[in-house]
Formats: sequence, C-alpha cells, structure tokens
Amino acid sequence: MQSCSTSHPQIHFSCRPVHHCRSNGPEMTVRIIEAGPQATLQGAPRDTYRHFGIPASGPADPLSHAIANRLVGNASDKACIEITYGPFSAEFTSAATVALAGAIAPISLNDQVKPFHHTLFVEAGDVLNVGRAYAGLRTYLSIAGGFQGEDFLSSQSTYLPAGLGGLDGSALKSGDMVSAHDDVSCPQHVESTPEHLCFPLTHSFALRASEGPDYQPSCESLWTEHFTATRRANRIGIEIDGNFPDLGVAANFPSAGVFPGALQLPPRGRGFLLLPDCQTTGGYPHILQVNRSDRHLLGQLRPGNSLIFLHRTPDQAAEDLAKKQELIGSWLTDFRL
Repeated sequence: MQSCSTSHPQIHFSCRPVHHCRSNGPEMTVRIIEAGPQATLQGAPRDTYRHFGIPASGPADPLSHAIANRLVGNASDKACIEITYGPFSAEFTSAATVALAGAIAPISLNDQVKPFHHTLFVEAGDVLNVGRAYAGLRTYLSIAGGFQGEDFLSSQSTYLPAGLGGLDGSALKSGDMVSAHDDVSCPQHVESTPEHLCFPLTHSFALRASEGPDYQPSCESLWTEHFTATRRANRIGIEIDGNFPDLGVAANFPSAGVFPGALQLPPRGRGFLLLPDCQTTGGYPHILQVNRSDRHLLGQLRPGNSLIFLHRTPDQAAEDLAKKQELIGSWLTDFRL
C-alpha cells in the first residue's frame, strides 16, 4: 500500500544482517505448515533510528505481543510470530512452552481446542492450528526463550519493504523452519492473563486522539464522524473512509516527521492511519494523532471495522497514558506503551 508521499533519506545496505542466536538451552525449531495471508517475526522496535529514515517496525499491537510473552516467562520485547488474520499452523520439533494473545480465533493443539491467554505446553511432533480471526486482525504466538531472527540494529523485527530482520527479511511461508531456544526459566505451571488485561475486541473502535500539526478549524467534524477501514491495509498503514473535511490545500506540504498513529489526509479524500512500518517523513496533511494510550489498537483494525476519534487535549492524553500504564504495569512490569 502506498499510503502517502515520502521524502526519505537515501539509505544503502551493503550486506544482509547477521543471524545471531543466544541460547539458554537446547535449540529447537518450529516448522511452518501454513502461514496465512501474512506472518512475520516481530520483537523489539527500532525506536532510535527514525532520524536515519529507518521505521520502527515491531509488533503492530505491542500490548498483545507483550501479554503473549509474559505468559511464557519472556521479557516483553522477545520475538513472537505475528499472525495476520489466519489460518496458521505449525509443528514443534521438541517440547516447548507457548501462548497466544491478540485477535481472537479458534485454536487447537493436535485437534484439541485450547484457550487464548493461557500458557500451553507442547511436545515434539505437536501441531498447533490457529483459525481465521473473528475479532481483531493480529494474533501473537510466543515461545519461552523467544523466536530467533536476523538481528539488524539491535532488533529482530521484520521490516518487509527493505527485507530486514526476521527470517531473511520476509514473511513466513509454508516449509520455513523458525529457530527458538528452550528457556529453563519458563513457567512450569499455567499462567493466565488477568481479566482486566483481556481487552475485548469487537468490530468497532473508539480511539483517543489529539490535534495533529496540520489540524484546522474545518477538522472539528472529525470528532463526530464515523469512519470505516477499507481493504487498503498493511503494516505501513490502513486507509479509512468517511466524511473528511476540505482543507483547501492544493499541494502537499513540505515533508515533515511522522510517526505511527498519525492520521494523514491525501488529496483523494480518504485518510491513512500509520502503523509501525510507516515512513519517517511525509508531506500529506497530518491532521490527527492517535494517542499512545490507544495506539496498540491500530494493529487490530481490519477492513470493514468502524471507528470514531475521541478528542483529548495534550494534558488529557498524558493523564490517559499514565492511568493505562498503571493498569497494565502491575502484571507487565517491563512493558511501556
């Protein structure tokens, strides 16, 4: 999806990143049987390289990603498999501890139904099946010790447009073998996500947002309009349709920095909400910014979903973030929204 115009610095990579594995125990692998529309390895974002024109990447829904990791005793930024919509299935080559969180879908282990938000123990030869998500878009599969991908700039997260990180910088496909390391510190009993962190996913979203740098008085209607996510969507961003204001702008603005959560308005009259793989600069009007407290929800928007924006002042946005961080911090002690 070409979501907006960009003016990126020219970056040239002379070689593939090196795959570094750090093991706490014997290596095991997971064989991908079916990857669905898109499955990638996602871990820590590349947060400190935007001034070099390098997007953050990382999980589109970092909260669900962190929850999945917590259920198997991992740090919140360990690499998981991000499953988009499904179906997905994989076979384990040895015993392991795994968990699933995020978009809710039917899951089974050796054809026996299993729950989300619970630690699962698998044996060699076991096959995990994840069906098509019926609410939300992205499901996260964690494994104790973390999946292992190619390290680029201190992150194993896959950035598909440039072929960086993950497994050869690509989406997973049938037959791929993904390495993982058994972690001796993983839970020996079933962990469950606290009920207050099992955020319900529906087909409607209310996103707290604040004015962007190009907000105009004509944008006031954005706070009362209902929008719909279209089929133009990927990890760069998602197009939304609705009654957008006429900004009276005949040409793009000079390129400026943009971030995940930005709502840009191209001339054709549909908005684009930016996600973790988004460009670092852009010239389309940046009219709203989804606040950090709700940005993780953008990864669960799917075509056809409806959404509204809830107006927040900068002070209100900071207060919302502090309250939500306190809510999750008692269980996800190392995670920050």
